[in-house]
Amino acid sequence: MWLKPEEVLLKNALKLWVTQKSSCYFILQRRRGHGEGGGRLTGRLVGALDAVLDSNARVAPFRILLQVPGSQVYSPIACGELLSGSDVYWAIATGATLEEINQHWDWLEQNLLHTLSVFDNKDDIASFVKGKVKALIAEETSSRLAEQEEEPEKFREALVKFEARFNFPEAEKLVTYYSCCCWKGRVPRQGWLYLSINHLCFYSFFLGKELKLVVPWVDIQKLERTSNVFLTDTIRITTQNKERDFSMFLNLDEVFKIMEQLADVTLRRLLDNEVFDLDPDLQEPSQITKRDLEARAQNEFFRAFFRLPRQERLHAVVDCSLWTPFSRCHTVGRMFASDRYVCFASKEDGCCNVILPLREVVSIEKMEDTSLLPNPIIISIRSKMAFQFIELKDRESLVEGLLVRLKQVHANRPVHYDTSQDEDMTSPVFHSTSMCSDHKFGDLEMVSSQNSEESDKEKSPRLHPEALISVFQQAGSQSPDSRMSREQIKISLWNDHFVEYGRTVCMFRTEKIRKLVAMGIPESLRGKLWLLFSDAVTDLASHPGYYGNLVEESMGKCCLVTEEIERDLHRSLPEHPAFQNETGIAALRRVLTAYAHRNPKIGYCQSMNILTSVLLLYAKEEEAFWLLVAVCERMLPDYFNHRVIGAQVDQSVFEELIKEHLPELAEHMNDLSALASISLSWFLTLFLSIMPLESAVSVVDCFFYDGIKAIFQLGLAVLEANAQGLCSSKDDGQALMVLSRFLDHVKNEDSPGPPIGSHHAFFADDQEPYPGTDIADLIRDSYEKFGDQSVEQIEHLRCKHRIRVLQGHEDTTKQNVLRVVIPEVSILPEDLEELYDLFKAQSLHVSHREHMMSCYWEQPRPMAPRHDPSRPYAEQYRIDARQFAHLFQLVSPWTCGAHTEILAERTFRLLDDNMDHLIEFKAFVSCLDVMYNGEMNEKIKLLYRLHIPPALTENDRDSQSPLKNPLLSTSRPLVFGKSNGDATDYQKQLKQMIKDLAKEKDKTEKELPKMSQREFIQFCKTLYSMFHEDPEENDLYQAIATVTTLLLQIGEVGQRSSSSGSCSQECGEELQASALFPEQDSVFADASPGRTTQDSQTFPEEAEGDWTVSLEHILASLLTEQSLVNFFEKPLDIKSKLENAKINQYSLKTLEMSRQSQPELKLGNL
Repeated sequence: MWLKPEEVLLKNALKLWVTQKSSCYFILQRRRGHGEGGGRLTGRLVGALDAVLDSNARVAPFRILLQVPGSQVYSPIACGELLSGSDVYWAIATGATLEEINQHWDWLEQNLLHTLSVFDNKDDIASFVKGKVKALIAEETSSRLAEQEEEPEKFREALVKFEARFNFPEAEKLVTYYSCCCWKGRVPRQGWLYLSINHLCFYSFFLGKELKLVVPWVDIQKLERTSNVFLTDTIRITTQNKERDFSMFLNLDEVFKIMEQLADVTLRRLLDNEVFDLDPDLQEPSQITKRDLEARAQNEFFRAFFRLPRQERLHAVVDCSLWTPFSRCHTVGRMFASDRYVCFASKEDGCCNVILPLREVVSIEKMEDTSLLPNPIIISIRSKMAFQFIELKDRESLVEGLLVRLKQVHANRPVHYDTSQDEDMTSPVFHSTSMCSDHKFGDLEMVSSQNSEESDKEKSPRLHPEALISVFQQAGSQSPDSRMSREQIKISLWNDHFVEYGRTVCMFRTEKIRKLVAMGIPESLRGKLWLLFSDAVTDLASHPGYYGNLVEESMGKCCLVTEEIERDLHRSLPEHPAFQNETGIAALRRVLTAYAHRNPKIGYCQSMNILTSVLLLYAKEEEAFWLLVAVCERMLPDYFNHRVIGAQVDQSVFEELIKEHLPELAEHMNDLSALASISLSWFLTLFLSIMPLESAVSVVDCFFYDGIKAIFQLGLAVLEANAQGLCSSKDDGQALMVLSRFLDHVKNEDSPGPPIGSHHAFFADDQEPYPGTDIADLIRDSYEKFGDQSVEQIEHLRCKHRIRVLQGHEDTTKQNVLRVVIPEVSILPEDLEELYDLFKAQSLHVSHREHMMSCYWEQPRPMAPRHDPSRPYAEQYRIDARQFAHLFQLVSPWTCGAHTEILAERTFRLLDDNMDHLIEFKAFVSCLDVMYNGEMNEKIKLLYRLHIPPALTENDRDSQSPLKNPLLSTSRPLVFGKSNGDATDYQKQLKQMIKDLAKEKDKTEKELPKMSQREFIQFCKTLYSMFHEDPEENDLYQAIATVTTLLLQIGEVGQRSSSSGSCSQECGEELQASALFPEQDSVFADASPGRTTQDSQTFPEEAEGDWTVSLEHILASLLTEQSLVNFFEKPLDIKSKLENAKINQYSLKTLEMSRQSQPELKLGNL
């Protein structure tokens, strides 16, 4: 592998390498200890050293060095040590095998060795070879990326065209491209659509007209498939101001899925980074390919379908058939193999699904291949069940991968067996009664903190050992015999099902179990089955003692989260006796506090208390904790944070489902967002807060089995049942009353316990009787009428509506920021909107580009967050010094050529009040407002502040003065020569101006510190730079030369007065009047950037420290020159700057390359 040459200075040389080959310019070496059959001590030591190193730090066994004879500096790099002699060495290639390194050696001999002899200069040799190696690396990288595509040569050609046409930074990775038409009104433009990691681009050249379209993914507000009058199927891209239609794709489904993935990944990475964690394969955007995005889509579907942890990564998806003993045949479907699971889904939706956690797997074996059982494997689990899969393609590699992961799972988390005889576990339901499932439920239960070592048990906090509902039943409130008999019938049905389908997390999940769940789970089994359906039981078994440790760490700590929890504890199911005493309240406190400690990104959100209360009723405390983990982190992703993005996305999906399934209701209610806001609590609390508890737990049963689909279909059933009342309602309030009254009268005839009074009822019982609805009937209707939504359809709708919800949040943030900023500045609102968009784009685009470049060129380093949705609106977007410099270059009216970047750095330091190296939009636009719309004294004051601390520092890049010594000390009199020969004495006028300004300043604000001579020189240099290319350039130079001379004399007079003890206020009276010729005052005429610093150091520091001028001196002096007054008071047009900025904000390629080669900021003219 070719290496990027870098210099690393080594002080000592250990004999770690052995030279195998050498020439006059190159050396091939072998790592000592590699390939040595003997037992030499040195080789063994080196081999041991390499063996203990981390895999990322291990040294390749072979390398090639470039040597430049005669140098006095040692510079080998990468993994290398010093050679003898006084030469410079660069490691340019490494190899894992001798064959690989020999290929590189042969290439060097054939292509470079003879060429190098023509060079006379050693530096030229090194530069030539290093440049050649870098070119090889670049070619190798692009080839590697291209080879991942279906047609590498065509992709390589498209990549070249993409880079040439759009001039993006090199880190802007092209993902894929398509031939298509872009519609402009009724006119189609044939061209090429390029999809990169941050942009959608279209290029067309037709009949001499060129069309370029660049749309950042982050600006897309809607992405949908639609049709127009000419075509039945198009892809429509909607941004804030425009709609674009694309059509004529060979495979429109593929294109749309890739665009959907890119938009989703980019928007969530940039706008939802509060909770969104990118897949490991997509952590380096510069390496993303189309295959990666397709794999991500498959991963997302897999995790959503089986409701598995987000960290789970899919390794293989293969078609196969599974033996299903209940149907006595093989069921056709697909096997999904991931890090810690083997799952099966039948091709017929709902026919049969299986989830096999690898921690429950005992063995994976290949069986003999026969005509009846082609390519079979047997997976045996701990509960003495075996699953037979047949018709597996590439069986050998599949089994090999499964065995590797099985070994890893058991090595990371050893299996713990529970030998205790818990009453619940030995109940008839969970007792084994068949060969296929004769292992009691307790054997696959987690090892809770109660089953840990005795020492841990003593230290662990005391947890509640059983479900609260088994303890807190109202005295004398036994259910009628009929209800108890129904409960027994349900238990019997479930018992029969366990015998036939299995009783563990590995059970066969069929349509039959769905029907049993819809009927309502028996209360004695509810908590256990919730654990199985959510797979929380696996998390619990994998983390023995984890919850107890969390409780111990978190309890007693006081913070904002714990205060919120304490405030809500007594609001959690207050009508239930379990939460009318300290036992239930204490358990609820422990679970919520422990979870907030586990997941500080979520912490605690309202509605978590209600959900956790119900979990504690039916599950042990530790079980309830892991159920909460499953709900918050897997089953309801992004629901529980301060923006509730996930809930809002599902609300938006619900609106679309209403339009699809209840069109008449949707037509009557013009604004479905009202229904969405009413139904928000349905999703956040799973109907627990708006339905009687004994009925709502049946909804939770369906949720744990079917996921969010159960809530969608039940919501549609509720709306359908109340469609007539909703259509006749006159306003949102009446609609809310209709739904609330209906939900409050949903009853559960099969509940064995007494009805629990509802504290959320809108109506008293003394009103006219309202017909009740049985929850079992409502759930059955929801499955029959609205149960056709598949997981894939729901995930597609979520992806589609997540874009709209995130952009809605962005619009809200923007409007709130502008509402705060508009009254404080004079910039027009429409211009402020464009400035905000540029500021936001810079914050998102540049910070992401920095991350990409750090991933590509160097080790990633932690960066301060530029976008933080958890902060107040005005502080959500911030930019750093580099981002500010680029934006300053684009929109500031104070462009000073090469000096602009220095001025930008000083401006950033001035605005960075809290020294966190980030500034907000309000500070940026306030500064810009002064530059464009400020009075002359405000502009001069800003310039003055930019040239004193903290804006100007001792280490300022331009701190050395270019001025010549004679100009810093002058005794020339203070009389200004006019072009017409007349002379005017400004002595009295200046004194009066200074006094007036000083009085006004004392009334309004704190006095600014005086400016030293070094700071004044920088101030003058900035003024000279600002006048460059101005139409009145010559007059301005002459005027500033006059003013500069005046101010230098004022400073010197003050210096002499200070040294003699006289009052500085009388210094103006000492000025003498005599002639001054303008041509002698070209202060910067012979200034040169290349001058040494010797001249600037001729003045002793104490003299320079005493030389000062004030803001009043400078302002009064500038007012004496009309050309300077005109320059600072002339109106400035920000609109043209903004238009130019929008065009040039993506032209960053040259800028990026210069930043890579130089540690300091170098900005060119845009």
